[in-house]
Amino acid sequence: MADAKEDEKRDTVDDLMLQLARGRVVLGVAAFTLPGLTVRLMGMGKGRDPGRDFVTRMFAAREIALGAGYLLSKEPNRKLWARLGLAVDGLDTLNALRSRKGLPLWVTAGATAVAGGCTALGTAKVTRDLL
Repeated sequence: MADAKEDEKRDTVDDLMLQLARGRVVLGVAAFTLPGLTVRLMGMGKGRDPGRDFVTRMFAAREIALGAGYLLSKEPNRKLWARLGLAVDGLDTLNALRSRKGLPLWVTAGATAVAGGCTALGTAKVTRDLL
């Protein structure tokens, strides 16, 4: 039988995963609707760029799908969505680190912090699900 601290940790991880999923949907909708503003806020470009907007909308669709998939699922299917999110966030963290030479430090640091935090949360969820 799990003690109160273990139950509290489970609730916290699950609550954070739900918040992450909601955040993914919000970010995805914003990025899909306003790709130029999204990229500008991330410090990666100004002006109109149809190719950049296309790629930003692809990113947005991925975020919407991952967030909605998690929110619309119940256990045990959320375990799969958590693993998919972990894979994406892990690759985003690696990509942020690899992009350091071509981007301002604050952009790389911010992207690494956000993606790394999501990776850490996903790791906690997936690990808990496996144990």
